[in-house]
Amino acid sequence: MEFSELIRALSEARGASGFEDEAVAAAKEYCAGFCRAEEDSMRNLYLYPAYNKGGRPLVMLDAHSDEVGFMVQAIKPDGTLRFVPIGGWNEKALPSSAVQVYTEKGYIGGVISAIPPHFLTAEQRSAPVTYESLAIDVGASSAEEAISYGVRVGAPVVPSTPFRRDAEHGIIHGKAFDDRLGVAAVCETLKRLQGARLDVDLVGVISSQEEVGERGITAVMGNIKPAAAICFEGCPADDTFTPQYMVQDRLHGGVMLRHMDRTVICTPRFVKFAEDEAGRAGVKVQMAVRSGGGNNGAYIISANGGTPTIVAGVPVRYIHTFNCVAAMDDVEANVDFGVALCKALNGNVIGGF
Repeated sequence: MEFSELIRALSEARGASGFEDEAVAAAKEYCAGFCRAEEDSMRNLYLYPAYNKGGRPLVMLDAHSDEVGFMVQAIKPDGTLRFVPIGGWNEKALPSSAVQVYTEKGYIGGVISAIPPHFLTAEQRSAPVTYESLAIDVGASSAEEAISYGVRVGAPVVPSTPFRRDAEHGIIHGKAFDDRLGVAAVCETLKRLQGARLDVDLVGVISSQEEVGERGITAVMGNIKPAAAICFEGCPADDTFTPQYMVQDRLHGGVMLRHMDRTVICTPRFVKFAEDEAGRAGVKVQMAVRSGGGNNGAYIISANGGTPTIVAGVPVRYIHTFNCVAAMDDVEANVDFGVALCKALNGNVIGGF
């Protein structure tokens, strides 16, 4: 499988938090030739490269496999579905969006209902969008018919968004780039380090349930004790709606290396080391200070008595929506960053963080 095909497979994999199986399967397949894979009961995937030697500091490359989605809460008498969010959404962007609903017979298509403008009252036009005012329509006309389709309470729901690549302009379109692009970067970094001279051992962790509170990585850190961690993320690009002097995550800007966000202050000495190594390797980085957001690093950094942690991001326009936009050169920059950093790390360097 080519790297671009891995990205396609990961983007199109259906994996709301708690239901990450398809994304995990794609990552496991790609890494099968050079990694030993293990899973735990939370669908966390651990990838141990064949080139590990043991007895060296363990560096974790983390990315989360889950995407924001929804869950069927109830089936209404008219056959439409009440649903609740899994992760954070902009509710105003939801009406008329195409979705996929899990059933016992496989995923089926649906749409988040939107009342035609012909029937909207003045009050409805100005009312906020709430989950109580929305429903998913799978084409059924009664609860019994929806049930006959295989729909059940508790079914996961994800966007129905095909992956597209604009090769001429180096742009990719799809869903779940947060954080399937990070997953792709972890897998490709492990692959490209085959044959490299390393002073550390590596574990790729494809963690679950990040979008609902970093739950998967909490289990991971109880199972392994890395000496340092690099979190690869799909990070919200801000270059289309932010004053230029405040833009810190633009397309074609390379790796977004984060100083802090709402949940974590990344290890300052590690951040500086990573920035310097990126410069030596000719990898573009853009430094970010965020007042919102959050990621797995928030838990990793304080686990096991403290773990030096950095966050490296692929700029993604319109994350947590049905249609994301990213640049392939930014994905490649994150892989180059991961490769250069893993080659530069050793026990003495990590001990200085």
